[in-house]
Amino acid sequence: MDRQFEAGPRVAAVICAAGAGSRAGRAEPKQFREIGGEAMLTSAVRLFLDHPRVGHLNVVIGAGQRARYDAAVAGFSDPRLGAPSIGGATRQASVRAGLAALDAEAPDIVLVHDAARPFASTGLIDRAIEAALRDGGAVPAAPVTDTICVAAADGSRGETFDRAALRALQTPQAFRYADLVAAHARAEAEGRDDFTDDGALYAWAGGRVALFEGEARNIKLTTQDQFDDDLLRRAGRAFLAQGDVRTGSGFDVHAFGPGDHVMLGGVRVPHAFGLMGHSDADVALHALTDAVLGALGDGDIGAHFPPSDAAWKGADSAQFLADACRRVREAGGAVAHLDLTVIGESPKVGPHREAIRARIAEIAGVAIGRVGVKATTTESLGFAGRREGLAALASATIRLPFRDEDGL
Repeated sequence: MDRQFEAGPRVAAVICAAGAGSRAGRAEPKQFREIGGEAMLTSAVRLFLDHPRVGHLNVVIGAGQRARYDAAVAGFSDPRLGAPSIGGATRQASVRAGLAALDAEAPDIVLVHDAARPFASTGLIDRAIEAALRDGGAVPAAPVTDTICVAAADGSRGETFDRAALRALQTPQAFRYADLVAAHARAEAEGRDDFTDDGALYAWAGGRVALFEGEARNIKLTTQDQFDDDLLRRAGRAFLAQGDVRTGSGFDVHAFGPGDHVMLGGVRVPHAFGLMGHSDADVALHALTDAVLGALGDGDIGAHFPPSDAAWKGADSAQFLADACRRVREAGGAVAHLDLTVIGESPKVGPHREAIRARIAEIAGVAIGRVGVKATTTESLGFAGRREGLAALASATIRLPFRDEDGL
């Protein structure tokens, strides 16, 4: 299992949504239950269709669930979403059906995800893809924060494990497609249908399974208490409490200078010139940082990262935007949307647009659907029209809790 891929690997995903969800305590399968106003399956499908590197998506559903599935995906018209597959009696059989549905796509990498994990992020998918390309098979792992012990036969507490060495395994799990298909085929041929996750099956078949950084937010909703109506209402009230919707704007300019690339939105874009600035001169991230800080009412990029400070010379501007978004979260808020317009004659932004969107989303910790990237020229007018540099205009929308001192 050591085949290497060239640039531009084909990535596909399988979402497991075939279970009956009996532990969730209702007749309706849990993957179709609503969280935040939409079915969990809808959230999972959106996560993958929002990601520019996912070229095909197959959802595996149970027999008799087609009507519920159609309702859950009614808002999507993306051709990357294929017809659903019908799962089997076990998770392993369902994954096998999803993999078979991807045969015509012949992907290099496949991601296998549980619909019952609706809170995974775009950044987690990025890490999964890179881990599979690097290691062949990889699963996200999060540190264990609870104390874990063995339950003795009489119901008492048994051995306690050292949680520092423990990890909670999550999805999406990522593999080289051909290798995972081969592992499933071997397990089926040998009558093994008892694996509860693909990492265990892959390891049983002889593959090395690497661990990469998971997310505490990426919980699996399984039992009735997690779906408690009062808990969900309180979660809804917490969101509505962030009713102070604010917008901010940012603008930045950098002149061209010697170089062979420019940094735009955290992406290295080849160009005949570079951009001059104290940091990496990423005009896009600078404008977005000021937009977020403006919405927060917390100064500007120069106040937090002064160009007079040698610590920021040549710095990666991603840390500026990440810090601004962190300040929003520490204030109890959330970044709702980021919008960017790059102004200049060259380089062309179009070929790099989706990569820029994905990188901004990763830095800000939001879904890619909450990032807009556009470009325009000045019709050969002004410094940008004379190809002397680039400018960027950005806006940010954030949600904050109402505070008494705000006078609202």
